Amino acid sequence: MKINLTTYYPIADIHGNMVFATNGNVVLCYEAELPEIYSLSEKDFEELHGVWFQAFRSLVPGCVIHKQDIYRRMDYSAEKLPKESFLAKATYEYFKGRQHLVHRCLIYFTLPKNKALNNPKYVNPFRKIPKKISVQMENDLSDFTRAVNDVVSFISNSKKLKLVPLVEGEILNLSNSFFNGFNEDFDTDILLNGSHLQIGQNLFDVLAINSELCFGEYVQSSKRNDHFTSDDFVFHQGFLDGLGLDLQENHIVNQVFYMDDKRKWRTLLEKRIEELKKSSNFGSQNKVIQHKLEQIFRKINEDDSSRIIRGHLNIIYWNRSEASLDRTTAKIKTEFKELDIIPHYPLGEERKNYFLNSFFCFTSNFCSDDLFVSDLKHALCLYINNTNYKSDEKGIIFSDRQQNIPVLKDVWDEQKKRIKARNFAIFAPTGEGKSFLANNILRQYFENGTRLVIIDLGGSYSKFAKLYPDDHLILRYEQGKNLGINPFYIRRDEDLNPQHLEDLTTFLLELFATGVEISKGLEVAIKKILQYYYKENQETYSMNSFYSFIEANEKNLLSHLHIHPDYFNVDNFLHIMSEYVKEGLYSFLFEIQEDQSFRIEEKRLIVFELDEIRDNKEILSVMLKLIKSAIQRTIWQNRAEKGVILFDEFAKQLKFDNVLESVEFYYQAIRKQNGAIGIILQSINQLPQNATSASILENTQVIYSLHNEKGYDQLQKRLNLSSHDLNQLKSIKNKLVGDQKYTEMFIKIGRESNIFRLEVPKEVYAAFLTDGKENEEILRYYEKYGSMEMAINEFVTKNL
Repeated sequence: MKINLTTYYPIADIHGNMVFATNGNVVLCYEAELPEIYSLSEKDFEELHGVWFQAFRSLVPGCVIHKQDIYRRMDYSAEKLPKESFLAKATYEYFKGRQHLVHRCLIYFTLPKNKALNNPKYVNPFRKIPKKISVQMENDLSDFTRAVNDVVSFISNSKKLKLVPLVEGEILNLSNSFFNGFNEDFDTDILLNGSHLQIGQNLFDVLAINSELCFGEYVQSSKRNDHFTSDDFVFHQGFLDGLGLDLQENHIVNQVFYMDDKRKWRTLLEKRIEELKKSSNFGSQNKVIQHKLEQIFRKINEDDSSRIIRGHLNIIYWNRSEASLDRTTAKIKTEFKELDIIPHYPLGEERKNYFLNSFFCFTSNFCSDDLFVSDLKHALCLYINNTNYKSDEKGIIFSDRQQNIPVLKDVWDEQKKRIKARNFAIFAPTGEGKSFLANNILRQYFENGTRLVIIDLGGSYSKFAKLYPDDHLILRYEQGKNLGINPFYIRRDEDLNPQHLEDLTTFLLELFATGVEISKGLEVAIKKILQYYYKENQETYSMNSFYSFIEANEKNLLSHLHIHPDYFNVDNFLHIMSEYVKEGLYSFLFEIQEDQSFRIEEKRLIVFELDEIRDNKEILSVMLKLIKSAIQRTIWQNRAEKGVILFDEFAKQLKFDNVLESVEFYYQAIRKQNGAIGIILQSINQLPQNATSASILENTQVIYSLHNEKGYDQLQKRLNLSSHDLNQLKSIKNKLVGDQKYTEMFIKIGRESNIFRLEVPKEVYAAFLTDGKENEEILRYYEKYGSMEMAINEFVTKNL
């Protein structure tokens, strides 16, 4: 038998998302937006089950609900991935064409022509009826549309679900794909003969749940995910998730509910139970059915909110060869067995019937023999409530946990839909890849047009920076030398503005008034002295020049400026600041006579390498103040430009007084800028438990955590993570051998969290190596070629 769809097209007309089928049915079509797989806890699954139940329970009798989950194996197109730079192109080529499963969830609400829903065993679904719609039909349609709109509004107002109306083009594409057997680039026919249903190059088969006898003892909204569950925690998945994305095969899961009248079923069940009691001695099967029906009847009487439905579930799956199709059949049967469900395997005419009636216009055609009787709550446990990882329109590239496919996550959130502050923190012990992850994030930020300032005590970012020879500047501290930053320097008179004076005042106060409560009088006094200095001094402006100016005017400075000695102690200032000028111990830090921070202003990637002074409290403290001065006067001048400041090896900086307060200043100042701050720590316990740390964590709304064998309890406690967040953290597993190596990480953006993977091509791996022999080899190639790109290519060719 062959069906010519051109002659017997099942759709008569489409108005918006409303389909008028040729068999007289009217269908409202929606696409469901579901949460990401692995993002749901046991409580989340229960809440989603409750949302579906509350939405459906009040639908009028005679309505048919059809949930259709379509899973198709496709090649990853990589069209959203950038490919302009060296590393971006390598990433694009690495992932392009990778096979993965794409999921779409459709929800159809049908007002059937046959409201009694009492069809014979086989119905010709292509039979046409007169197009004229009666007055009664119009009234029913109005009530039906209003009821469905209420359902859709209720679902879409929930936190995790949304129903979006389909448009005419999408509806036609879905119809054509279904009847064309999901074959691409050609139209074909449906052959309903032979051992398998065949459409073009694809062979189809069906397994179904069509009777109460198919079910085991119980169903539930979620169950253990044995792959991720361990001795100390339980990771949950939906009851039927093993037949969703986990199946990894081309297939469709169809779930059809006939919304029947509760009073009718109460009468029918009473009658049926009496019949079974009389025949219970004629077979054990009758006793089993009687027991199940008595349970249903008891639920109806005890629970006023219960809703009896007739339901049908089938899985349609396809492949190119019979052997592959048989393997898929075995996988599905195994999954059903684990759920204690015995599926029905239809043959011949019945297989054809199940396939055709799974088209959304025809789902009202199932007969009672194809349907199980169930409470709505029971049937909704079979709903698949999650989908693929969701990519944002733009963002940082990670990989999903399900299929290792790139996922773009917008951790900047320009519109502030998920987060109010885009500051981030990375937590992981030594050797777990903190700097590698940071390199990966910062590289993408930079190539998206963001200016970067990296304050590094570990030397982890020079290779990455050297990939952009014209755009980067590495300022490395060397013993006895300065960084070339002169906080007093101005290039023109217009630079002497209130903001410059405020910033310079703050810098001086941090140097000579550390640990002292700073009064408003002292601040005003310093600003007055600075104004006088710039007005009277014609030399090059510098720390030495400013010190000499105060020393020379020591006797009459305060009286000339009308400053009371209680506000500014000249002797105290000259004594403390003598360490930084002339022959002072740290005078070399300020010996520069000209500011070189204009070089910083011209670069978009600046790395301050302070590795040599990581253990020198005084020099590190002054360096951080100098860097802050330079950033204030250059990097953040353009508020329209995005900027990120990263503090790597942050714990080593926290060893010294006032560093935490200095960093808190960045967090406060960044609010006024279009920027973000990142910190990297081995453990959250490296942040002292005080008000300053609490303020920093409160303003950090993007969290990255890599594997930590010591556990995550403190992380959960101090970041107020949920129990499911903790389960996600505990489920982290890395794969560092084989073809597709990856590390897993927990990412929380505002309230949203999931586990992602970091899988990169060889070129990116080489670029972000931070130590070891491999890193040294790449640096030797760089010395040889003077090009980091050539050095990486040479290393990859010879080693990877």
